[in-house]
Amino acid sequence: MEARATGADRAVESVFREEHGRLLASLVRRFGDLDLAEEVASEAVEAALVHWPVQGVPARPGAWLLTTARRKAVDRLRRDQAYAARLAVLQAEADRAGPALPADAAADGELPDERLQLFFTCAHPALLPEARGALTLRCLAGLTTPEVARAHLVPPATMAQRIVRAKKKIREARIPFRVPGADELPARLPGVLQVLYSLFTEGYAASSGPEPQRLDLAEEAIRLARILHRLLPAEREVTGLLALMLLVHARHGARTGPGGELLLLEDQDRGRWDRTMIEEGLALVPPALTGGPPAPYGVQAAIAALHDEAADLASTDWPQIVALYDVLLALTPSPVVALNRAAAVAMRDGPEAGLALLDDLAGEERLRGHHPYPAARADLLHRLGRFPEAAAAYREALDLAGTEPERAHLRSRLSAVEPSEPG
Repeated sequence: MEARATGADRAVESVFREEHGRLLASLVRRFGDLDLAEEVASEAVEAALVHWPVQGVPARPGAWLLTTARRKAVDRLRRDQAYAARLAVLQAEADRAGPALPADAAADGELPDERLQLFFTCAHPALLPEARGALTLRCLAGLTTPEVARAHLVPPATMAQRIVRAKKKIREARIPFRVPGADELPARLPGVLQVLYSLFTEGYAASSGPEPQRLDLAEEAIRLARILHRLLPAEREVTGLLALMLLVHARHGARTGPGGELLLLEDQDRGRWDRTMIEEGLALVPPALTGGPPAPYGVQAAIAALHDEAADLASTDWPQIVALYDVLLALTPSPVVALNRAAAVAMRDGPEAGLALLDDLAGEERLRGHHPYPAARADLLHRLGRFPEAAAAYREALDLAGTEPERAHLRSRLSAVEPSEPG
């Protein structure tokens, strides 16, 4: 019985991870309240943990969770008339506002995915910019609060407070859960793109857990970006983001070795890269870069394209990559962009040049808990033969790394610079 229960627990966890965003989006669309949706979704999972070990996992587990959650929501509203009345007011306001749609979606009658509707809703301008992405990643993409915190380079407690404040703002400002009108889309689009990119980043390079990648999240981000691109084909940054995702995700099959070990770009078998995906991404780069001034996602897609087109690390066009990072840094000044630029400069001009740039970033607060920063310093110190300093930097990175494959990789690098024990 214990083994059966364990199997059911795993089934619930797997289904909830896959269906979380869809489940929550359906509940919010039906009842108009995010807190209620989260609560009854959790109650449905608890019910599954009770019933599935006895009755077996249903044929459509996602539908089972949704039906159960809806029943629990209805029961709660029947018991709490004041709660029901407040939701009725919100629903009436949403109905008056009307579910306006972009012209490109008119043939379908609505956006083709309820989660994408809520991505736009959570990008409402009444919410602070940092709260929009945090709320969406936590509630709709199914990331944990620590995962969202890592994506935004802030402590988990700070992120938890942001999420609570964002929910409170939605309640107090009576922000309706509806599709924005065509005139509202441009203002909300940057926030939606940032959320999709954060979701993809967590999928491509997981911030915690036993695996270095969460392919379900990366593929979900790409799927939603494709939908957005079909709806808004003339938006250059939508095109740029989709291109960037495809060009980076094309390498995912080569990022781990036979034993699950993490492989960096220089160690990957490029023959395992997905050439079809690369060709699709390359075709999107020119339209993302033309028709206006450079924009961040288009520039990042161009950088990814140069990596994917190169036969190996040595033949990569590092001068052009550094030039593109110069453009990107001017568009979006960020210590993370500066870190990536420094790594590219090290490839172009040598490790000393790159290390000098990294040392200039030592005081950046946002890099303090970002393990790629000490890892990058350690690698350059290693290349310069400064082994004691490299070892210290590897240890710092090891303390900050969130996944076991990353820690294993760093332990391997550390062992290469530490003096061997006497036999």
